[in-house]
Amino acid sequence: MPKFAANLTFLFTELPFMERFAAAKEAGFDAVEVLFPYEFSAQEMRHELVRHDLTFVLMNVPPPNWTGGDRGFAAVPGCEDRFRHDFDRTMRFANVLGPRHIHIMAGKAKGAVARQTYIENLKWAAARSPKRSLTIEPINPIDMPGYFLNDFDLASEILDEVDAPNLHLQFDAYHAHILTEDVAATWEKHRDRVAHVQFADAPGRGAPGSGQIDLNAFFATLGADGYTGFAAAEYKPATDTRDTLGWLTAQGTD
Repeated sequence: MPKFAANLTFLFTELPFMERFAAAKEAGFDAVEVLFPYEFSAQEMRHELVRHDLTFVLMNVPPPNWTGGDRGFAAVPGCEDRFRHDFDRTMRFANVLGPRHIHIMAGKAKGAVARQTYIENLKWAAARSPKRSLTIEPINPIDMPGYFLNDFDLASEILDEVDAPNLHLQFDAYHAHILTEDVAATWEKHRDRVAHVQFADAPGRGAPGSGQIDLNAFFATLGADGYTGFAAAEYKPATDTRDTLGWLTAQGTD
């Protein structure tokens, strides 16, 4: 079985943010991720990570908030300066929090110019922080209409063109299901590029067992394939988060 992480942007939201670290540890997680941590104190978050012996596995390059803001600028022509400013801001947080990976969001864009903008910004970022593991993630157009990176094959092409050793694929089973309707085949095709995994059931982005994806089989495949990274729970609990963690107990990690 893979190592599991809790996405604290989605899980334990019934609690104040800083209390979610302790709740995740108590529930059986040894790692967490936060999509956009910028509204909180990096030092206070670091204290919670150390206090509860938690690995911090992932954060996103800004925008700084999740509600109503654009979803990144890496592929948006004309926003190169903003992307680079945001990237440097992320690095200041990363220097305190020590994430395993940093997800670079493409933003809403389309066409050849957007593609080239994305490639050039990714090359710049990979060279700017060569010791950081960076990721890109295909996101489905239902949840995020207009998002540039909405195809796994396109992601692989982009990774080939950037050709940076510290830039990898982020594989979300939820998005893979909606984009391809075959999580297993998509994983098989792209697994060698993957540095980080996320999951939720579909439709609805609920807890494992609430939808159509056989996530238990997916977890077993990750283990059988020797995936050594983390798999982060990034779903929307229908009730108190602790009442949705039967899947975790079933993996023998609780």
